[in-house]
Amino acid sequence: MRHQKSTNQLGRYFSFRKATIRDISKATLRHQRVRTTKTRAKVARKMVDRLITLGKHGTLASRRKAFSILCDHKLVSELFNKIAKRFNKRNVGYTRIIPLSFRKGDHAALVYLELTEKEIVAVDQTKKSRKKKTKKQEVSAEKPIEKPIPKKKVEEKQKGEGEKKKRVEKIVQEKKEIPKATQAVSAEDSKKEKLKEKGTTPSPTKEEKSKDVKKEPPPKIIGGIKKLFQRGKKDKPQ
Repeated sequence: MRHQKSTNQLGRYFSFRKATIRDISKATLRHQRVRTTKTRAKVARKMVDRLITLGKHGTLASRRKAFSILCDHKLVSELFNKIAKRFNKRNVGYTRIIPLSFRKGDHAALVYLELTEKEIVAVDQTKKSRKKKTKKQEVSAEKPIEKPIPKKKVEEKQKGEGEKKKRVEKIVQEKKEIPKATQAVSAEDSKKEKLKEKGTTPSPTKEEKSKDVKKEPPPKIIGGIKKLFQRGKKDKPQ
């Protein structure tokens, strides 16, 4: 039984509840406005008011207390140097709750929790005046700009390609005029001439080897095979 316990648990454990309240209070100090549920805003409002009062004191002990809650050196320095100075004329009412609408899922009441004294932020009008780029402009901006090739390099490339084509055409014409048999003979003769210049004799081909080798008759068996069979028949007993 929870007798005489007015704290709202927010449907979570103590450590999680503490973390949610701390995060909401940090967000309100940084962004000056936060959208949350009504129950969370009521609980976090107390924490934000307490932090601003600590910032107004400006002592070392109050700085240490604020750091134990926020756990952020930058935010603590902003609180004591900038945010707390805005509320010098106020003693109460550092925050306000503005009702917004209801959430679709669980129908929870949504609310804006914001600071009463806000910092005026200057907006650059140049950004607003910029027109949106079309798709064609974006594509053209993405493509790299191609540098123009000088005329000399282009002429040199054209000359080189023309010379190559002429050489290929000459080789094709020569091959068409010479028949295949003469091509093979000329290739063999060129090889032999090169070997003679070097001083080495060319190795004989398969056809030349076959011409030089004469077919010898097979060796004759002494006595003959028939006589051996005849002798065997005579020795058998009748």
